[in-house]
Amino acid sequence: MGGGTRVAKEPGMAEHKFDAPAYVDAAAALIGLTLDPAHRPGVVLNLERIAQMAALVMEFPLPDETEPAPVYGP
Repeated sequence: MGGGTRVAKEPGMAEHKFDAPAYVDAAAALIGLTLDPAHRPGVVLNLERIAQMAALVMEFPLPDETEPAPVYGP
């Protein structure tokens, strides 16, 4: 099921593989959510997809002088 998304941390820190199933279980327990076992595979799959999309954004190089936009939208 997994995409094996690797998440890079700050420079000099080791990379680690994102464990979506463990994250789903821990997050559900933390907020007291009872997750139907039939729904868990879909939740894990969607979280893995989200992690893959986030990795693409995080890998995009930005110059040091780049600043976030103060306003989003029209």
